Amino acid sequence: MPFHRYRPAHERVAVPAFERAWPSRRIDRAPLWVPVDLRDGNQALAEPMDPGRKRRMFDLMVAMGFKEIEVGYPSASRTDFDFVRHLAESGAVPGDVTVVVFTAARRDLIDRTFDSVRGLPNAVVHLYTATAPVWRDRVLGHDRAALRALVEEAAAHMARLAEGTPVRFQFSPEVFNQTEPDYVLEVCDGLTALWDASPDRPVILNLPATVEIATPNVYADQIEYMHRHLARRDAVILSVHPHNDRGTGVACAELAVLAGAQRVEGCLFGNGERTGNVDLVTLALNLHTQGVDPQLDLSDIDEIRRTVEHCNRIPVHERHPYGGDLVYTAFSGTHQDAIGKGLRHHAARAAELGVPEREAPWEVPYLPIDPADVGRDYTAVIRVNSQSGKGGIAYLLRTGYGLDLPRRMRIEFAGAVQKATDGSGTEMTGKELWDLFRAEYLDRADDGPVTITEWRTGHTGPGRHDFTGVVSVAGAEGEHTGSGNGPLEALTSALASAGVRVEVLDYTEHATGPGGDAPAAAYAECRVNGVTRWGAGHDTSVLTASVRAVLSAVNRALS
Repeated sequence: MPFHRYRPAHERVAVPAFERAWPSRRIDRAPLWVPVDLRDGNQALAEPMDPGRKRRMFDLMVAMGFKEIEVGYPSASRTDFDFVRHLAESGAVPGDVTVVVFTAARRDLIDRTFDSVRGLPNAVVHLYTATAPVWRDRVLGHDRAALRALVEEAAAHMARLAEGTPVRFQFSPEVFNQTEPDYVLEVCDGLTALWDASPDRPVILNLPATVEIATPNVYADQIEYMHRHLARRDAVILSVHPHNDRGTGVACAELAVLAGAQRVEGCLFGNGERTGNVDLVTLALNLHTQGVDPQLDLSDIDEIRRTVEHCNRIPVHERHPYGGDLVYTAFSGTHQDAIGKGLRHHAARAAELGVPEREAPWEVPYLPIDPADVGRDYTAVIRVNSQSGKGGIAYLLRTGYGLDLPRRMRIEFAGAVQKATDGSGTEMTGKELWDLFRAEYLDRADDGPVTITEWRTGHTGPGRHDFTGVVSVAGAEGEHTGSGNGPLEALTSALASAGVRVEVLDYTEHATGPGGDAPAAAYAECRVNGVTRWGAGHDTSVLTASVRAVLSAVNRALS
């Protein structure tokens, strides 16, 4: 490989020598977290969010406790402008939340940006310009003096537009980490003077590692240099925006906080251009593991992940820190043994201290946090597979019966298999596994408090389906009809009219063999009157299999 074509980081940008203090510091409080999913993360999507998904993501961020949220680039698209206006006019922004909007250093774009935030009680207008030599020379065509003049002209225009308004200012010297420290300090100090930064009206200086080129300690040195040398330091909120090109975005952010950063911009689960922005979920939960309040509510990480996956249309990897499906799961027998013993010791210690297990100090091998802290239970922690001597559940069902269970359903079914194998003490065969699956899921469509007979569906118009059937709930029987944009939504509408509230959280289907006549399998994860369970259906008709899958989940949840 032609490694000789690349220059090391210290040859591309030099950090002046100084006595750094960050290596001996400890993080004892959370910085201000600022999610940029609705702007930076949205620009990185193959299919940018529509207004509905943008609002769902914004509402999630508010519910999680973010106090400053970057919501878009209103001069870049009509969708972003209209969304900022929607926030301003709908009352969706709580009084303690600040909206941030992004603009390049161009007068017409700045005007459009200020038009978008009109009426918001708390807003930050975020100005950016790339400052690194390669960008100055080859993209912008400006020398240092000309670029500084361009930035200051834009900043002065912002100051005029903001007179008499509650708007505050933010500046990002894009590609800060590849910019000469003396120059970026000159530009930033010029802006804090121009904007008359003061402790009661601070300016945010955001210093991005736009493209990672060095180890995290180099970024920390750059941040500490700015932290020590900025004019009006008490009137500046020092912010960082790490990317993940070298896979060290989290480390860069953590060391930057040690070096003096007070604010961190990133995305939920690390979405963003190229390899992504720094992951705020991982950063916050890393603090949680150190006994530091992350100042965010991550107690239902699966719901957070489902919302992010829906809005981004990008799945979160099953091994993603803290939020992936398998991160609290042990397949190895030695890991399972250590975790099992650790959990028993934890329960005994809680009893000894006279406190609930959720309040007892956590020290369980292989589990850095209690899965219950993020809304997980312990059924997925110890799993059965070939490594633990009890066979691969997914492999046997797929190869023997053509079933391909969704990941989260495998976790749920593993609990039933665990009970069966622990009870018998023997290996479970493929036939026994199928019998258990049929009894646990497939037969439940007909065995439970809710049944449906004589049902039919129809496509009654564009995006409209009807479902009609005789619904029996705990013996009370009657004909019910529902409508929706698909057969399953129409089915849940009919069930709702019968008094059973069902929300389909996840659904998948597939043929169980080659050829067009192979039976279909359908799987539905449903929340039924607040209880979440999986169901499964198996039939020659895909529609029938899907209806049976929902009924299976309903009866499992109500039993």
